[in-house]
Amino acid sequence: MADAQPFDQREGVIWFDGAFVPWADAKVHVLTHALHYASAVFEGERAYGGRIFKMREHNQRLIESARLLDFEIPYSVEEIDRACEETLARQGFVDAYVRPIAWRGSEMMGVAAQNNTIHLAIAVWQWPSYFDPAQRLKGIRLDMAQWRRPDPKTAPSKAKATGLYMICTMSKHAAERRGYADALMLDWRGQVAECTGANIFFVKDGKLHTPTPDCFLDGITRRTVIDLARKRGVDVVERAILPEELADFEQCFICGTAAEVTPVSEIAEHRFVVGDLTQALMNDYQAVVQPAEAAVAAA
Repeated sequence: MADAQPFDQREGVIWFDGAFVPWADAKVHVLTHALHYASAVFEGERAYGGRIFKMREHNQRLIESARLLDFEIPYSVEEIDRACEETLARQGFVDAYVRPIAWRGSEMMGVAAQNNTIHLAIAVWQWPSYFDPAQRLKGIRLDMAQWRRPDPKTAPSKAKATGLYMICTMSKHAAERRGYADALMLDWRGQVAECTGANIFFVKDGKLHTPTPDCFLDGITRRTVIDLARKRGVDVVERAILPEELADFEQCFICGTAAEVTPVSEIAEHRFVVGDLTQALMNDYQAVVQPAEAAVAAA
């Protein structure tokens, strides 16, 4: 959802290369390598009740994403964990979005950048819902994207790299111009892949079907949902899914740190119901992300 307040004009502090700086002063030079060549990786994390959900997994993936882009983040996963927690505390939020980002600096300008400093910053802000809440409850509408997820031989698909999101932005803009909330992307083979910022699941005959993540991120939220489904005794089938199969599925939902678990009512001409299994997994996910003490208090 759009926010009226520009992100460079917010209040608070940002953790930047080991120190807290005023939000408005967290800047990089226009000749930063990452701006020109997309040499950056990031994570999206959510805090619930003051606890960052699966923070360690996210920050381990951040470090691994950087390695896939041929650079080393100069902080350990433990140091990044502490910095995320400290930034959340400094901002004074209990429910918030956490964004670590690492990038190559500006010492060299050109494709090669072996001597560039590696920077790390962490920002925290309040981001209640990725989609319009009313729309989310009845199921969002998805368009079919023109752009496709690339062959992993052409791009580091296991990395959460900024450059891989260029076609996601283009696809989401096109979908929104047509009145949809998001877009479903196929992969280079023409198989169902994911949405622009979330993994996708389908329900048929009580089973959960989801594409095999061989050219896109095996999301942390995706893995959480699979675990929750299996705890309910639901069969989870990870496989190649062709677009012509969409007409055969009864339910559909997407999931990700920002999207959480969001039902889908339409994909182009295909229609889905917000059924019992989708609603159950929405509720299960909300229960598991809450800190234990909050869950006990609510019981």
